[in-house]
Amino acid sequence: MPLPIFRGGRRAAEERLAAIDPARYGASRNHLSGAVTRLSPWIRHGVLTLAEVRQAVFARLEALAEPAGVVQADLFASTAGCGSRGGRSWSPAQRRAGEKLISELGWRDYWQRLWRQLGDGIWHDREPLKTGHRPDAYAAALPADIAAASTGLPCIDAFAAELMATGWLHNHARMWLAAYVVHWRRVRWQAGARWFLQHLLDGDPASNNLSWQWVASSFSPKPYIFNRANLERFSGGRFCGDCPRAGRGGAAGCPFEASYEQLQARLFLAFAPQAEIPAPDLQPPPPANLVAPLRRPLVWVHGEALGPANPALLAHPDAPALAVLDADWIAGHAGAGQGAGSPACLVGELPPASGRIRFLRACLAELPVPVREGDVATELLAAAVDHGCDGLVTSRPVDPRLLRSAARVAAVLPLQMLEPEPFVALPFEGDAAPDLRRFSRYWRRAEPLVWG
Repeated sequence: MPLPIFRGGRRAAEERLAAIDPARYGASRNHLSGAVTRLSPWIRHGVLTLAEVRQAVFARLEALAEPAGVVQADLFASTAGCGSRGGRSWSPAQRRAGEKLISELGWRDYWQRLWRQLGDGIWHDREPLKTGHRPDAYAAALPADIAAASTGLPCIDAFAAELMATGWLHNHARMWLAAYVVHWRRVRWQAGARWFLQHLLDGDPASNNLSWQWVASSFSPKPYIFNRANLERFSGGRFCGDCPRAGRGGAAGCPFEASYEQLQARLFLAFAPQAEIPAPDLQPPPPANLVAPLRRPLVWVHGEALGPANPALLAHPDAPALAVLDADWIAGHAGAGQGAGSPACLVGELPPASGRIRFLRACLAELPVPVREGDVATELLAAAVDHGCDGLVTSRPVDPRLLRSAARVAAVLPLQMLEPEPFVALPFEGDAAPDLRRFSRYWRRAEPLVWG
């Protein structure tokens, strides 16, 4: 199978969006050859919003005709299962065709909501591990053979090589690779998460880190593992047939060749009891919005809102605008989880790979916005002075790195942050916000509203 190629920018995003097939996605998404959307790099940078993708899915579903002879007394024909949009109900066939893809978009929204609450706290274990191993039993650094794609395991090495060559991996391959790093090699999930963020074009610490925690069992009821049968089934057997370790016993054999029960006994001391899920530790609130409107604002365009749905660009289409590539982030100096007592694997992200920077620059190139590189707050404030602006306006960011720049700007000039169109009409904060301690709790609130 040829490796995927990603071009940054809105035109490439729209081409990819036009090719999605919700029904085929739902039927094949777990297979490496499945009809996955590969939209995540553009969603990550706001070139496409979740709301836009949701509407594109609904447009595909509206084009589906109800097959003849469908019995309406279907599971999805209940009031809980069928939704309506614009006054019309979704048929059972339409709902079935779209529910998996809509649910995956919901996962993205869920991770973002958690990141908005936790900030840099996503670099710390949300819950105790369920493996029976103490946290200090896990190595702090990624082994060199994994980073070099030279473990001698064709599957693992292929996943690592694809990650570094293309900046993307199928979600199932991400789970297998993460499980190997954490459970077979007993490495802290943070080390693997930093490695992924270095290369992934969709390098979003929310989806990335919390998915690694789900695999590690610090944000899930049990650790995620796989065996050879699972790998062969969903990879089409492409790795195992020529693997020199397949069918051999002992240490020279395939480490995944066993039943799940055997692997659990081999990898874990015991399954620790399910700990009570803690409520999120909220990060400090962002700078307050203005009451009075700005007369001549500078629009700050950042890496979470590089598309036409950017609310600041929509609100001020004729205002001067600026995007700033963070020089500290490019150099790997934008710290995460820093502070006394932070282990080494929590201090900062690795410098982003060149592919990430190229993709980001291509997205910026299609916007009618000048781009500078340097310290974000310094460059924004200088541009505001150059244009005679009385403040700045931007799309509300989630990344704590961007919020720290926003706070520095707001200490000098008024800063207004506009909310982008949400995926689902649920508040982000306050008593009416959904419970985020598990996806299932969030989705019980969100799913009827998304479909309705």
